[in-house]
Amino acid sequence: MKAVMVQAFGGPEVLAVVDLSDPNPAAGQVSITTEAIGVGGIDALIRSGALAAYGATPGRILGSEVAGTVTEVGEGVDTTWVGRRVWALTGESGGYAEQAVAPAETLVPLPADLSAVDAVTLGSSAMVAHFALRHAHFARGESVLVRGAAGGIGVMAVQIAARGGAGAVAVTTSSAERGDRLRELGATHVLDRLGRGAPDAPASYDVILDIVAGADLPSFFARLEPNGRMVAVGAMAGMPPTDFGMEMVAAFRKSMSFATFSADTVPPLERRAATAELFTAASRGELKAVVHETLHLEQAVSAHRKMEAGEVFGRIALTPSRN
Repeated sequence: MKAVMVQAFGGPEVLAVVDLSDPNPAAGQVSITTEAIGVGGIDALIRSGALAAYGATPGRILGSEVAGTVTEVGEGVDTTWVGRRVWALTGESGGYAEQAVAPAETLVPLPADLSAVDAVTLGSSAMVAHFALRHAHFARGESVLVRGAAGGIGVMAVQIAARGGAGAVAVTTSSAERGDRLRELGATHVLDRLGRGAPDAPASYDVILDIVAGADLPSFFARLEPNGRMVAVGAMAGMPPTDFGMEMVAAFRKSMSFATFSADTVPPLERRAATAELFTAASRGELKAVVHETLHLEQAVSAHRKMEAGEVFGRIALTPSRN
């Protein structure tokens, strides 16, 4: 099979297309012939070496999310999965490949009218946005600010918050064009990257979902309502300053909360149930898969260059050339 491997930490050029033997599923796993592969910000962080301290290593197949057909099951896995079209998280075994293995506990059957590309575009992004809003104790009628809303998680958070009855859904983004597209997805106010530029926007918010982090994260504590909650779900601009919590302490009487969120803390059965529900909502037209572009597997370097350049709105999906 063809696969894309991280040869060494660095820029997009460190990705290489290699020929490998088809993987065999171990106990509790399935083998999937991929139809589409999700490309996410976490892939760029792994490739760059930003997550080396957390165990990410070079010499691995990149990617963590695929959709396709189950072709083989490992010991202990129900054989009725064979032949079914599914979405799955592949974990460290990687997804940028013509064949992937995934834990059976991550499998979600695809609705007949949901394409594989839409599945990997929605998939982990929608699931993370859903649980991050739950982690923030978001309730109908509350105001939400999504910081860094043009990426995969951001565009889903906007839609899910709007669908959940948010009183306002403000977004930060880099251009008026992106702002217009986010309004089409449910945003009510469009701000620049520093949270400025919309005089009619709320001065503060009940919930801030932060996908960016970086040096400017502390300045957004001032945009929280009393009892407001900020949840960080990404760090695309790097880690915040080491003293970022001082802004919260300075506003002690507002009883603000800051939390991080990783879907790794959600039990697999809950992740599967939520993802299945989100897929069903998409098949009914209640959520939109925002596909920036579909590229061939061999164009993974190009996909990562587009992410590095900030060109991507939504997500890029890769498809094996045989498709």
